[in-house]
Amino acid sequence: MSTGPQQVRRRRRLRWIGAGAVAVALLGAGTAVILARAGASPATALPEGPAAPATAEVVRTDLAAQETEDGTLGYGAERSLTGKLPGTITGLPAANDVIERGEAVYTVDAKPVPLLYGSIPLYRELAAGITKGPDVQVLEENLRALGYTGFGTPDTTFTDATATALKRWQKALGLEQTGRLSPDAVVVRPGSVRVASVTAQIGDPAGGEIAKLTGTQRVVTVQLVVSKRGIAKQGDKVELNITGGGATRGTVSSVGSTATPGEEGEEATIDVVVTLDDPAAAGQLDSAPVDVTFTTGSRPAVLAVPVGALVALAEGGLAVEVVEGDGTRLVAVQTGLFARGLVEVRGDLREGQRVVTTS
Repeated sequence: MSTGPQQVRRRRRLRWIGAGAVAVALLGAGTAVILARAGASPATALPEGPAAPATAEVVRTDLAAQETEDGTLGYGAERSLTGKLPGTITGLPAANDVIERGEAVYTVDAKPVPLLYGSIPLYRELAAGITKGPDVQVLEENLRALGYTGFGTPDTTFTDATATALKRWQKALGLEQTGRLSPDAVVVRPGSVRVASVTAQIGDPAGGEIAKLTGTQRVVTVQLVVSKRGIAKQGDKVELNITGGGATRGTVSSVGSTATPGEEGEEATIDVVVTLDDPAAAGQLDSAPVDVTFTTGSRPAVLAVPVGALVALAEGGLAVEVVEGDGTRLVAVQTGLFARGLVEVRGDLREGQRVVTTS
């Protein structure tokens, strides 16, 4: 049913902006929208002529609900490196050094302790006659990458050819050519490492903490409260705004499963690690605050109106006021996703119609 301008104006004046307020919860995708009831102050004179109501177009668009959390640019979690060899530390790296495969991480009794790449550590002495195992394959893959071959395709079997290749590598390092390798004589990490800090000193016993290591790629870490864990999933794309750097996108590479207790009265957190799709966006920064925006829901090609166009009906439910000629009519709607000041609506509407709104 159409309503004249005076009636429209009165309805809007009663339901929107002004002095007294009443909150009406609009439930849609977990979002609450507050509508206010207004009345003109008795001391305020009403305008002589009716003000034209604000209107907005019903649009078809993609909606994405987002949530922004604080993150920190850095090199990820630090891991302690503990030496296990007997002897004395005679050489140490410097903070911020990057160490590659085959290079010495530190030296003990003037002998290098080199870095090998692998997903598992060496867990026993490797030598001819041992049983098959994945640690053998780690050694052979590294020997091949360093140019010491002759054992064929790396596998789990330690052969005489493996021992020969190992002796050649030991000779190049200036070590005794035994053809045997103790797990304490090398450092195994998934890839190259960066030295975050050095905790030992030259002359210390080698059987203690040596340094703290990180990866070499800058990442963004978000300490996310446990109750929000669901907004981050491995492989999800996120938007990043790096303070002092630039805007870019990233990919969630890991979501922690161990909670860190919060301060008194604060919720426990987990670490969410995000890799940068464009590392150049961080410039030369090693550390910086980052706004990390997670997409928590999306709806493609839906009809949407401003949130301020929603009307709470006296008999229950929601509607929008569609402009028709010199009047309007109420159209009942159901709401979906709320995002960026818009709300998904379903009802007897079509794209391009105009609706009365407060925003």
